[in-house]
Amino acid sequence: MPVLSANNVSVSLSGKRILKDLNFEISGGSWTGILGPNGSGKTTLLRAVSGLLEYEGDLRLLDQAVSSWSSREMARHLAFVRQTHSMSFDFKVSELVLLGRSPHKSVLSSYNDQDDAHVKAALESVDLNGFTDRLFHSLSGGEQQRVFLAQALAQEADVLILDEPTTYLDVHHQYEFMQHVRGLVDMGKSVIGAFHDLELAARFSDELLILKEGRVAASGTPVDVLNEDLLAEVFRMRASVESANSDAVRIAYNQPL
Repeated sequence: MPVLSANNVSVSLSGKRILKDLNFEISGGSWTGILGPNGSGKTTLLRAVSGLLEYEGDLRLLDQAVSSWSSREMARHLAFVRQTHSMSFDFKVSELVLLGRSPHKSVLSSYNDQDDAHVKAALESVDLNGFTDRLFHSLSGGEQQRVFLAQALAQEADVLILDEPTTYLDVHHQYEFMQHVRGLVDMGKSVIGAFHDLELAARFSDELLILKEGRVAASGTPVDVLNEDLLAEVFRMRASVESANSDAVRIAYNQPL
């Protein structure tokens, strides 16, 4: 059973069709990278998958129509790992991670020792032991992203959605964050993430889904999908592509088309 499937899925925003008749399947326990130029529909797709946008067609998460999930049910199965951004209030790390437990709590219930145990385990999983009482704004960019990842883990979701989570990170923190996410996939989590960096996505993803103008331009393994013709057609770049091995792709960009 695929973790996510789309059959003739379209999304319109303000009267403009952004996604157009998408058809694909994403396997569970894998990492699928969503790639495409600006305006291709990457974020729109992730928002539709997360139940935040209305859509046409058949979009299924864990073999259940996305539109049929309640927000609480959705939050128990799917977690959205957001980009690092400033917050008006400086939360403690433990407080932010504890928010991931809210889908499992009723309106009148309070957090308990079991929730604290989930927070502790989540922080250990992303190597943030000892950060419980640190203030969020005191952390580096990479540490902040790992806090959001821990929040998603505390949520106990089967599926992680990443919307360009490395945009504001330097190279060191990009790879640090991606390695943590890769470890979660190896433990059985499913990851669907949109990225700008083709080589970074290719290095860590099992499969790629390439969008162009709201349609699926290509899908498959990074080695099979990323080639000179696709880069020219979709990304309007003349480039040389090398398969370093069965898992790695090297791209040498030459000039825009």
